[in-house]
Amino acid sequence: MLGTIGAPRGIKGDIRIKSFTEDPRDLAAYGSLWSADGSREFTIKVVGEAKGQVIARIKGVADRNAAEALKGTDLYVSRDVLPPPEEDAFYHVDLIGLRVETTEGAFLGEVRAVFDHGAGDVLDIGGGPHKGLMVPFTRDAVPEVDLAGGKMIVDPPEGLLEPPDEEAKREEA
Repeated sequence: MLGTIGAPRGIKGDIRIKSFTEDPRDLAAYGSLWSADGSREFTIKVVGEAKGQVIARIKGVADRNAAEALKGTDLYVSRDVLPPPEEDAFYHVDLIGLRVETTEGAFLGEVRAVFDHGAGDVLDIGGGPHKGLMVPFTRDAVPEVDLAGGKMIVDPPEGLLEPPDEEAKREEA
């Protein structure tokens, strides 16, 4: 996912898009973007920036009503147009679903989501003995990511792991 369509801007169909690319204006550099189910194709032209979002025009969207109808649509790109990640860098989609273990081999769950709130990525780990486990995605906290093996090793900061939640244990069984 490269971005999410936000509110319209003006009456001519311009829209705000929250871009998840390193440089927000690069959103249009990947060619056609697609809806999550692949049923809609979007050709985007970035025309400006405002309040941390790009302002764009979408081919075929000519007025505010048409732009409003797209609000909340997530924008995706075909994987084959993305450049390979740099060494020790990962696409979030590649991390989701990885099995998570401690450095001692204890099962913590699977990566459910990766959040970027501005201060660095945070992994949401679920399906294990610790309810609501969030781990910073840093070299210290995550010393190993094995995409081919489908797992990552976590060395959680002290105090992060509370005693296992009894309800989560029952759900896992």
